[in-house]
Amino acid sequence: MADPASNRPTLALHVPEPKSRPGDPVDFSEFHVPEAGAQSRPDEGTKPEDMKDFAYDLVRVLGEDNKAHGPWDPKLDPDTLRTMLGHMAMVRAFDERMFRGQRQGKTSFYMKCTGEEATSVAASMALASDDMVFPSYRQQGILIARGYPLIEMINQIYSNAGDKLKGRQLPIMYSSREHSFFSISGNLATQTPQAVGWAMASAIKGDSRIAATWVGEGSTAEGDFHSACTFASVYNAPVILNVINNQWAISSFSGFAGAERTTFAARALGYGIAGLRVDGNDALACFAAQQWAANRARANQGPTLIEYFTYRAEGHSTSDDPSGYRSAQEREEWPLGDPVMRLKNHLIAIGEWDEERQQAMDLACAEEVKATTKEAEKNGILGHGLHHPFHTMFEDVFEELPWHLKEQAEQATRERKIKWPDQHPMDGAGK
Repeated sequence: MADPASNRPTLALHVPEPKSRPGDPVDFSEFHVPEAGAQSRPDEGTKPEDMKDFAYDLVRVLGEDNKAHGPWDPKLDPDTLRTMLGHMAMVRAFDERMFRGQRQGKTSFYMKCTGEEATSVAASMALASDDMVFPSYRQQGILIARGYPLIEMINQIYSNAGDKLKGRQLPIMYSSREHSFFSISGNLATQTPQAVGWAMASAIKGDSRIAATWVGEGSTAEGDFHSACTFASVYNAPVILNVINNQWAISSFSGFAGAERTTFAARALGYGIAGLRVDGNDALACFAAQQWAANRARANQGPTLIEYFTYRAEGHSTSDDPSGYRSAQEREEWPLGDPVMRLKNHLIAIGEWDEERQQAMDLACAEEVKATTKEAEKNGILGHGLHHPFHTMFEDVFEELPWHLKEQAEQATRERKIKWPDQHPMDGAGK
C-alpha cells in the first residue's frame, strides 16, 4: 500500500490487452498496409543507422492487382514461381494430413503453419542449399523446399521404427545434417545464439556459407534472442535473424512480447543491426528480403533482422483451441490475405497459371501425402508397438557405453521381456 503521508503519485502497472476477445468485432484498423512497390530498396551495404525507416515500413511486392511492383520485385521466372507455389501447396497438404492423423490418434502432437508458408518456403528458396538453417517448430516448409523425403518427416512425427531420431524428439522436431537443417528444439529461442555461433565459426574458417534462423515474435522476449543479437552485432556475423510475427504466441497476443511499443524489426536498431519489416503473406517480398539479407551477409556487411508480418490462421498446435482467446472472424478479415492464394493469383495474372492447374496440383499433393503416409504407417504409429529396440534408449550419447549403463540396459531389457514376452521381438539385451 502507498504511504498516505506521501504526496508522490500512485504507480500503476500496465498489462497489455488485445484489441478484441472471442465474440467481439475484429478490428485491424491500426495496421497500416502501404501500397505495394512504394518502398525503396537500399543498397545491400547500407549502414544500419541509415535504414531506420525500413524497421517501421512494410516491404511489399504483390499489389491488389496481383502484379509485382517496385524495386523489391525479385523478378523470378515463371518456373521458379510455379516451383515455389508447388512447395507451398505441398506444405498445406502435408499439414492437413498430419493434423487429421493426430486427431485419429496416430501421433501425439502436430503444428500447422497455415498462413505462414511463404515465410519458410519463399525465404529459404533465396538461400543457398548448403546455407545452415536453424528453424523453430513451424518451418516444415524449409525441409519440403530442400527436398527432404516426406516419409522421413512422417516417420519422425509417428516416432516409429523408421524414425531416424529413434523417437527421442517431440513430433515435428526434425533434424537433417544432409539438408543443412539444424535440430529443432522445444526450448524457445535457443536456436538464435546457435545460429550466430555457427555463422561466426563459418567466418572464422573463411567459409562461404551463411546461417539463417527463424523465431516467433513471442520468443524474442527470451534472453537467448537478445544474446544472439549482441554477438551478431559485435562480431558482424553472417547471419539472418528471421522473426515470424504471426500476431499470436501460444495463447497470448503479440503485445506481451512488446508489439504495443514498437515493431519487432525495430529491435535491430538498438543493436546496430540492419532491420527490415516485410509483408509475410507476400511470397515475392519474403524471397526478396531474404535474398537481400543473404547478399549482405556474404559481402561481410553483417547480420540482418527481418520481421515477417503475417498471421497464424490455425491454432498454435493440436493442443490449442484459438476460439478461447480470439475472434473466429480474424482469419477471414486479416488484411494481408492468404500467401498461397496471392502467389497463385499472381501467376494467373501474368498468364502463367490457371485454376484448373491449381486444382490438379492440390490433388496431386494430397495424393502424394496420402500414399506416403500409408507407406510410413507400415513402420508403425503411436502406440502400435513398432518402434526402435528398447536398448537404443541407452545409445548415441557415449562413443563406448560405460559398464554401468550396459548393466542397466541389460536389466531393463530382461524385465521388459518378462513383462511383455511376445510384444517386442526386436529387443535384444546389450546389442
